Amino acid sequence: MLSQVLLVSAPGKVILHGEHSVVHGKVALAVALNLRTFLRLQPHNSGKVSLRLPNIGIQQTWDVARLQLLDTSFLEQGDLTEQVEKLKEVAGFSKDSTNHDCLAVPAFLYLYLTICRSQRTLPSLDIAVWSELPTGAGLGSSAAYSVCLAAALLTACEEIPNPLKDGEATGRWTEENLELINKWAFQGERVIHGNPSGVDNAVSTWGGALRYQQGKISPLKRLPTLEILLVNTKVPRSTKALVASVRNRMLKFPEIIAPLLASMDAISLECERVLGEMAAAPALEHYLVLEELIDMNQHHLNALGVGHASLDQLCQVTTAHGLHSKLTGAGGGGCGITLLRPDLERPEVEDTKQALTSCGFDCWETSIGAPGVFVHMAASLDASVQQALGI
Repeated sequence: MLSQVLLVSAPGKVILHGEHSVVHGKVALAVALNLRTFLRLQPHNSGKVSLRLPNIGIQQTWDVARLQLLDTSFLEQGDLTEQVEKLKEVAGFSKDSTNHDCLAVPAFLYLYLTICRSQRTLPSLDIAVWSELPTGAGLGSSAAYSVCLAAALLTACEEIPNPLKDGEATGRWTEENLELINKWAFQGERVIHGNPSGVDNAVSTWGGALRYQQGKISPLKRLPTLEILLVNTKVPRSTKALVASVRNRMLKFPEIIAPLLASMDAISLECERVLGEMAAAPALEHYLVLEELIDMNQHHLNALGVGHASLDQLCQVTTAHGLHSKLTGAGGGGCGITLLRPDLERPEVEDTKQALTSCGFDCWETSIGAPGVFVHMAASLDASVQQALGI
């Protein structure tokens, strides 16, 4: 068991192209978003394990001796619903608890009890997790959380080595170790979401961009880092209801919707081709093509019926500033992305951000194509992150 403090971070994700069409067998491109989730793991000898999640106001502590006595055979059985219910009991939640954020605690307990049972005794740990990502916005916040937990617990229990070398600010695990992190993170995602695709945790583990089609996930070999504005309209939506509405429209108008989905597939493939060219030698012409693809896909998504007045407003505001935007994720509100060309002057970007904020939206200037999970030296973290984690 490692004795030193571990500091780990993992990125969120956005869908660049292919939302909704992916449900119908088309290609989707998911990219790592450089808004990150950060975790601090502190081993000690107090006989307690504690979890602190300041973003959602959760702080819980358990006696290690009590957890040690638990019959954990239920974790090896196949029924996920039963596992989650029993983990809720261990967490001290009522059976009818419906707060989705609270599933972060059973997910932690699942990973702690299964990964750490390789130890002679369960370890005493303080774990704090803080995120730049909003929860419930379709940005992969739960996957980034699960990836951080899996990486930190596997490293603390010496199932995988700590990749941080003396004098280096950050360290990345080997491909083989990333596979193991991703496998365990997917289990954490199952506790939270029931039947996840595996895309979110894969993007958060490896970073960069992934191509997803009919259950097959493959990384894009080379990817430029693209600067974007990420905008949260803060309009709640139901992914399940939106997916069902597209399916109904497909059944009602098959000869209209099928070509739309085929066109969205072609947009994903063209975007993949352009990104490949940009990795070698990015040029302004590439950005202009990406902007056209963004515009076309947004119109297609509106034609599928997953737009929203708030997303129309986002597109109108950015168009007025010469920029191009589309929804990302389920639509019906939620989030949108705006591409920032490298030739933009700083005042143009600031004016756009101000205009979006004036609409009541949350706005972040960030990038996509971010690196995946890695371990940090404390000095490499911003003061705000250190403060949130209690460093």
